[in-house]
Amino acid sequence: MLPSAQTVVEVLESVTVDDLVIAACRHLKEAGYLIALDDFTVEDPREPLTDLADIIKVDLRRTSMAEAAELVKRYGPWRSRMLAEKVETREEFVAARKAGFLYFQGYFFRKPETLTAREIPANRLNYIRMLQVVSRPELDVREIEDVIKSEASLCYRLLRYMNSAAFGFGNEIHSVRHALAILGEREVRRWVRLVATLGAGQNKSSELVLSALVRARFCELLSPKIQHGDSDLFLMGLLSLMDAILETPMDRVLESVPLDHESKAVLLGGASRLRPLYQLMLARESGEWEHAAELGKQLRLSESEVAESHWQAMQWARQMNAGA
Repeated sequence: MLPSAQTVVEVLESVTVDDLVIAACRHLKEAGYLIALDDFTVEDPREPLTDLADIIKVDLRRTSMAEAAELVKRYGPWRSRMLAEKVETREEFVAARKAGFLYFQGYFFRKPETLTAREIPANRLNYIRMLQVVSRPELDVREIEDVIKSEASLCYRLLRYMNSAAFGFGNEIHSVRHALAILGEREVRRWVRLVATLGAGQNKSSELVLSALVRARFCELLSPKIQHGDSDLFLMGLLSLMDAILETPMDRVLESVPLDHESKAVLLGGASRLRPLYQLMLARESGEWEHAAELGKQLRLSESEVAESHWQAMQWARQMNAGA
């Protein structure tokens, strides 16, 4: 059985490139794998592999921004997708994005800024209300309809989504209630959470919102493979950056959203059975591969399962961010 196109093989900086390595990478690429060059630098001895590389990762702690920009000009965007690693500040993120990097990893996306506000901004309260409504055990369709109608952009997004080519309905859907009836309970929950996150983060860094979507989908993809009780792993991942998105401490955010004990505990930094998964999510995001491998073993997940789930989550998040 051939691997999926989302499986990534990383070539580390310690690898000595010779004819055998080049042939092996070419064979893997032909078999459907993606090739990534880790910690790539100026005058890197792995330069012969750049013609095969799908992703080139540049460590901003080891490479100046001027050198990183030169690498982007030389190898991206048409040859490879450029990924900036160890992005720790907003200034670095802005500079890396300006330089042409497409993907980003680093501490900035885990805790991008210090939060001091105690109250959720008034213009974002409606998004928290949306999360409240769809996080209850029993859905109230009329209440969901009222929430969606109260936010014009949300109503527009729903109708555009339902009338897109992805559904292919013969007759155009004009009403919110009709759309909700067709979606079904599971998809209603997912869609409202998705758009509430996008709405809450409309004035924030797009990469911050994207990271929240990646986390949510990554946890959801792994949910059938791990023990998690009645915890909603998609919601846990989504909420993990809601404090930064809303510029409000996490304890204040969670006061407003019905959430199971284990999810709430891990989001507040306490003891929880979900902590290994939560740490795995952060390790994959930050490129801490050895730590991610150790956590995967604790959860009885193979490295390939974790890597493919994270890659699929990134692709899904970008599609949702563009089309939701």
